[in-house]
Amino acid sequence: MPELPEVETVMRGLATVLQGRVIRAAAISRPDLRWPFPDGLAARLVGARVEGFRRRAKYMLMRLSGGESVLIHLGMSGRMVARPAADLPNAPIAHEHLSLETEEGIRVGFVDPRRFGSVDLVPTAAEEGHRLLAGLGPEPLDAAFTPAVLAAALAGKATPIKAALLDQKVVAGLGNIYVSEALFRARISPKRLAGSVGGARAARLVPAIRAVLEESIAAGGSSLRDYVQADGGIGFFQERFRVYDRAGLPCEACPGPDAGPLACAGIQRFVQAGRATFHCPRLQR
Repeated sequence: MPELPEVETVMRGLATVLQGRVIRAAAISRPDLRWPFPDGLAARLVGARVEGFRRRAKYMLMRLSGGESVLIHLGMSGRMVARPAADLPNAPIAHEHLSLETEEGIRVGFVDPRRFGSVDLVPTAAEEGHRLLAGLGPEPLDAAFTPAVLAAALAGKATPIKAALLDQKVVAGLGNIYVSEALFRARISPKRLAGSVGGARAARLVPAIRAVLEESIAAGGSSLRDYVQADGGIGFFQERFRVYDRAGLPCEACPGPDAGPLACAGIQRFVQAGRATFHCPRLQR
């Protein structure tokens, strides 16, 4: 599932081609994705000007001139791709369930083979009250997300720190890839109890989370399966993974297997709460 950097990257790409533009046409090819489309969605989009975009956790919000926002979640396999309408074939595009076209002839399609994505309409003034957004934790890239805020959210939690960071009520937008990467950078074991991550550990973890996310956004996100950017290009952060999907490979910060008592067996993989977890047991404590 696309995580915060991928959603941020797609949103920025959409803003480039849609912000300030008027939607002249919209179409829906089926009644639902994960949930039904809002009643009259296509008609409510036509004629609206796209005023701006906002990301909240793993959701995009496209704000319209009529005072409504289109809430978009990519789900497991969703992608939104913008292309000149003139370059597209006349035949229907496979698994494209929603499309819109601007007066300048740019077409944006929501393609989702597995249909775990979702689209909804919400009054712009009431975005935070939407059922999918209400109760979300702080944004990890906001200045308000500090070590003290994280430590307070983790205090007393008896779950492993990795599971706690995946809880969207603790911090919004993090997923399996970036939690594994951030914990490695902060030298914190994914098995450590969340309630013990305060003080110096929280002071290491918050900037590690921020750095991993910012670097991934700069690289266009991570393309492992279905994810592509709004222009159809792939992301490249997967080439910079330090632990994720690197089981059995050497840890960049450890001596090799022939280093005697300091030897490191390399990055290890184990299943934690049903998710693959990657870490260096020598460095991460």
